[in-house]
Formats: sequence, C-alpha cells, structure tokens
Amino acid sequence: MSIENEQSSCKLLYNTERKSLKLPEYGRNVQKMIEYVRSIPDRDKRNEQARAVVKVMEILNPQVHLQEDYEHKLWDHLHIISNFNLDIDSPYPVPVEAEMMTPPAVIPIKKKPIKATHYGRNIESIIDLIAETEDGEAKTAMIRSLAIYMRQQYLIWNKDSVADETIFNDIEKLSNYRIKVPEGIQLTRISSDATFSRPSLNPNYNRMKNNHFQRNSNMRRNNNQRNK
Repeated sequence: MSIENEQSSCKLLYNTERKSLKLPEYGRNVQKMIEYVRSIPDRDKRNEQARAVVKVMEILNPQVHLQEDYEHKLWDHLHIISNFNLDIDSPYPVPVEAEMMTPPAVIPIKKKPIKATHYGRNIESIIDLIAETEDGEAKTAMIRSLAIYMRQQYLIWNKDSVADETIFNDIEKLSNYRIKVPEGIQLTRISSDATFSRPSLNPNYNRMKNNHFQRNSNMRRNNNQRNK
C-alpha cells in the first residue's frame, strides 16, 4: 500500500464534516441506530429495533424520567431524529413535523433601557410608584426607605463612601424630577466595618465566605492571646 493510500485510509472525520445531530443529548450513535432502523425492510423487525433504540435513549437521557409522560416524549424524539421518516407502529400518535418544529411564541417584554445599572430596573419601578403617591408622611417614609436601599446598592458596586445628597440627587434625577426629596430627611449611619457583597450565583457563597472570615479572625485572636 502506498503512503498516499495509507494517509487517505487514516483520514480523521471531524464533526463539522458529519451530519448535524437532531438532538445532541442522545449522541451520534443513537442517530446512526435510527438510520439503520429506517433501512430494515421487514416491518416487524423495524418495530422491534425501534423499541430497543427507545430503551437506549432512556438510558442515555435518564433525566427524562422527571418529565410527565416521558415514554411519549422518547418516541417523539425518535421520530424527530429520524426526520419524521420512520415507518413503524408507534404506541403513540406520530408527531407532525410542522407542529413539533414551530418555534415558541415570543413573549413581549418592554426592554426599556436602565438609567442607572448599579441600582437595577426594580429601583426605577419603585421610583415610579413613589412618584404617583400623594405627598405626606407616608411618601416621606417611602423615600427614606428607598434612599437607604439605594445607598446599599451603590456601596455594593462602589466601595467608596457615598454622601446622602448623592442618593437624593439620584432619586430626583431617576424620577425625572417628579420626586422632590423633603428637606431635613436623614439616613441611618453605616458602621465603619459594614460590608455589602455582590449577588452570587451560589446562594451559600456569601455565608461560607463570612464563616471563613470569622474562623480566621478567631484563630488570630487565639494566637495573639497565647503569645502574650
């Protein structure tokens, strides 16, 4: 065998050169199995092999058991992978391609740009609500509570201290000056060792971080006492 023939026989097949997977969660081997089932001329044998492939799909995708009527979904997936071109006696109605491939309806969402990203969109909704409230003690209390919360949000993303006037000015600006912060309103003082952590994808991260910090502080305190 020549070198050229050896090189051609050892050619690597990349996924980019192969047929696209209809449902990647089942892998390429399942797709090949289904293509083989389609080629079986005997109908009874085709039905038998189709049931075997569905069992393999169930093993490869065990989380499907969490879904209601999962067997029906597996048979639907079988037809989807076969390009809806599998002539078998399915225990469930054969899905219609047009219905299965219809994209979901788009949910209308008002994508109003956020004026101040470090405060978030919910702050703007609260400000709109307060702006529509009649003047009085209740509105003043709402403005004060909002200012305290906005200061906390500000300190999450900006570690420097922030003056109360800055928060008040932001409230008036974000409300398009529909809100006028009453004179004399004061916010509670923040402790010098107070920290505000950014939201984490892991809800237990901040708690674990605080526990680790506390353990280190206790160890340092105990070491200092022993060294005295």
